[in-house]
Amino acid sequence: MRVAFVGKGGSGKTTLSSLFARYATRRGPVVAIDADINQHLGLALGAPGQPHPLGGMLTEIKDYLRGDNPRIRDAASMVKTTPPGRGSRLVRLDDPFFPFSHVDGVSLMVTGPFGEDDLGVACYHSKVGAVELYLNHLVDGPGEYVVVDMTAGADSFASGLFTRFDLTFLVAEPTRQGVGVYRQYRDHAAGFDIPLAVVGNKIHSPEDADFLREQVGEDLLTWFGHSPAVRAMEQGRPFALGDLEPTGHHALATMLDRLDAQPKDWAKFGRQAAEFHTRNARAWANRATGEDLVAQIDPEFVYGPAVTAP
Repeated sequence: MRVAFVGKGGSGKTTLSSLFARYATRRGPVVAIDADINQHLGLALGAPGQPHPLGGMLTEIKDYLRGDNPRIRDAASMVKTTPPGRGSRLVRLDDPFFPFSHVDGVSLMVTGPFGEDDLGVACYHSKVGAVELYLNHLVDGPGEYVVVDMTAGADSFASGLFTRFDLTFLVAEPTRQGVGVYRQYRDHAAGFDIPLAVVGNKIHSPEDADFLREQVGEDLLTWFGHSPAVRAMEQGRPFALGDLEPTGHHALATMLDRLDAQPKDWAKFGRQAAEFHTRNARAWANRATGEDLVAQIDPEFVYGPAVTAP
């Protein structure tokens, strides 16, 4: 299952995604991806160092994933939304081509931060495009998890990446600003069949929980209150999941149960991959590459585990 963590900047989505990634290792292998421009997921996980950034190896990723697909001429004609087809190289969770750091049972990948050469001339979504390509070509199996810490707010909608997940957790503080980001995300996602669950954070009183419940209704799944253990982790002191208070464990279990209960819809995944690739091709990519990239869509390709069966 693939899950995205989104929310207002400062809502705690990076902290909660790091806790959830650790917790999910109790049920299966976990890949955590830092797709936020601030690149703090590794710090929250306590990783000793950052792996090689995906954003710095886009050409190599494209060459690797296009494989022998006759519809893709070369890496230069492959864009972030290019879907797999017959001949493409499909990947599993532990594919050795992709650079990982390993911490607390979690395999960490990062897009990488802005560099000096990017400032003023590059868009961060060019780096996040590496994550979209990875997810487009990933065949994840039962009991496997991908946890992605996304960019803040509605910035996630700058590409089709928001459709690449089985479930999205929106982290919301009990404030008008936090609820405002929830409503903005909900409204942007309307019409795309995006399963969305709200996880409250920084809940300090029953009134805080009541406020969120009144504002988001049934979308409120669970919440986190003040945690001395999490505060210690954020201050850089040693942390293990066992240090977390029982209420935190209960919230994480509720989230993981909700994710595991979400049906996997490979057919929808394929339809939306084709839809957003077509949108991007006609909006800018055909002009940028000088060819009709809609032709890269393979109508005979079937998404899902069947395509990797021997």
